[in-house]
Amino acid sequence: MSEYIKVSELTKSFKQLRAVDGISFEVPRGICFGLLGPNGAGKTTTIEMMEGIVTADSGEILYDGEVLKRGMNQRIGIQFQHTALQDHLTGRECIRLFASFYAHALNEQDLIELCHLQDFADQDHRKLSGGQKQRLLLALALVNDPHILFLDEPTTGLDPHARRNFWDLINRIKSLGKTIILTTHYMDEAENLCDDIAIMDRGKIIARGAPKDLLAEHFSGVLIRLHKQSLPDKVMQACRPVQEHGHWFINTDKVEQTLKLLVEEGVNLEGLHVKSANLDDLFLKLTGHGLQDSRQQEAAHV
Repeated sequence: MSEYIKVSELTKSFKQLRAVDGISFEVPRGICFGLLGPNGAGKTTTIEMMEGIVTADSGEILYDGEVLKRGMNQRIGIQFQHTALQDHLTGRECIRLFASFYAHALNEQDLIELCHLQDFADQDHRKLSGGQKQRLLLALALVNDPHILFLDEPTTGLDPHARRNFWDLINRIKSLGKTIILTTHYMDEAENLCDDIAIMDRGKIIARGAPKDLLAEHFSGVLIRLHKQSLPDKVMQACRPVQEHGHWFINTDKVEQTLKLLVEEGVNLEGLHVKSANLDDLFLKLTGHGLQDSRQQEAAHV
């Protein structure tokens, strides 16, 4: 896979706030790249600079060796988190309207079939369910047959079944050779869809790599979660637990030995949970808070 998108020393400030602080990364052609971070981390501003919506203070963004310029939007598709559509239009009419904005557009029926819109393409878009609306918005982002597809939290508010159907659709689109840039607050979504991720916090990239590689780098074995309590010195010294959000977390590759020690030392095991580490655990370890928790903690849109 060749380097397709190159971001170099990108910065952006809003008054006294440095929203993006000199970040650099590359995205190979044909992968799904996830940019993860809490509200206020700088990921939305980064994405908007990559889309050409916001101008960077400094740094450079190259697409296939070229600086983003007028006319290149013909090769980019964007599914915004919120998109206002003209009232009284059916899904099919929305597709026709968006197709008129581009010099080249996909065949209408092919697009309807690709995004599984057949059953409701002729309904007023205002009457569609959340999952149906997201599939329509995806079709609108794909109408110009883009080389690069930006997806900004595309499954927010969807039920688990609709989310998984949407994941299947994204994987199908990726198989067509599209390069996808995804932002999401769902760690299972990032693990299922992304070949590569960058985690941002306070305007900087604090971790970068394939999800499985990052988990292997930061965790071994499993995580044991215990309710917050006073732990014996022997447990503290042997297990080195980390306290977060009212729980103790122990990372260990010697599960039986660790559990035996906890029992011997009289630790309260009520509510004990043993699991493999995931991206949410990684995010918690790196930033001190869970990614989804950040949605309630931050209201900033940067």
